[in-house]
Amino acid sequence: MMYTPPFEITSPILALSQNISHALGILEGEKLDATPVKLRRQNQIKTIQSSLAIEGNTLSLEQVTHIFEGKRVIGPKKDIIEVQNALALYNKFDELDPTSIRDFLHSHKILMKDLIEDSGKWREGSVGIFKGSEVAHLPPPAKRVPQLMTDLFEFLKKNHDTPWLLKACIFHYELEFIHPFMDGNGRMGRLWQQLLLTNENLIFKFIPVEELIKDNQNDYYKVLSLCDKEGNSTKFIEFSLKLILIALENYRKSTDVTLKDSKSRLQYARRTLQKSWFSRKEYMDIFKNISTSTASRDLKFGVNEKVLEHKGAKNQALYRYSPRELSS
Repeated sequence: MMYTPPFEITSPILALSQNISHALGILEGEKLDATPVKLRRQNQIKTIQSSLAIEGNTLSLEQVTHIFEGKRVIGPKKDIIEVQNALALYNKFDELDPTSIRDFLHSHKILMKDLIEDSGKWREGSVGIFKGSEVAHLPPPAKRVPQLMTDLFEFLKKNHDTPWLLKACIFHYELEFIHPFMDGNGRMGRLWQQLLLTNENLIFKFIPVEELIKDNQNDYYKVLSLCDKEGNSTKFIEFSLKLILIALENYRKSTDVTLKDSKSRLQYARRTLQKSWFSRKEYMDIFKNISTSTASRDLKFGVNEKVLEHKGAKNQALYRYSPRELSS
């Protein structure tokens, strides 16, 4: 019988999923297409440095940047190899199939090259995760790992009722629980979560969630431990969705849409706001650089051109797109 990861859909999960969908809607279109190469590179470096730092890598963001640029760096040999391997793997990010066990094992082989002998292979021995002298987690026996991982990937492929947003979080937790490798499980879990998130929306290629995990490292391990005790990934899903939402909001701040006139702004906002009534504040959420008076002028222009309907007055006014489009 196939193992199915246990979890519950709670009110916080539903609310966070809805907020994430709204944030993704705002980031759609031109903002994604126009993502600067420099910004993507910076976020990739942050992702790698943060994920490795969680595992004890001592190299700074500047040192990781220098390795990315091919410059010589002085530091522990192991730390430098970890960064070089991670860079090699993230450069193959677009080629990886997140539902493929073969790609998963091959990714681990690249990530742990020259660091452990059995890179790219399931562990064959028992392991324990310790906090000080106490055992924090005892993963399943090694003989169960191949089947558990096969079942986990089957869950990704066949459970069509669960959105990729949640599958990514569930997979991350289950990977840490199963602990299929002798080493490298944490960094593989964080990488694969990001890869699975791109099935939800390609913009997750550019979102460094790992940086937030590093900043909340104690909570990260606490929630993993709590899920072990409760026997499901529900709390970890809630924790991950909170960080994903924060990461999206941070990304919005670094890539503001700049459109020069009311017409182009109204046309751009339609793709996000066209399905329901919205306020001036919700309109301004899309364009962080415009003033309240500019937003009011845009909305008045839309009403006058009959592309917007409105109800209410002043600060209580609400707007909705009509079927009519602005003429070219």
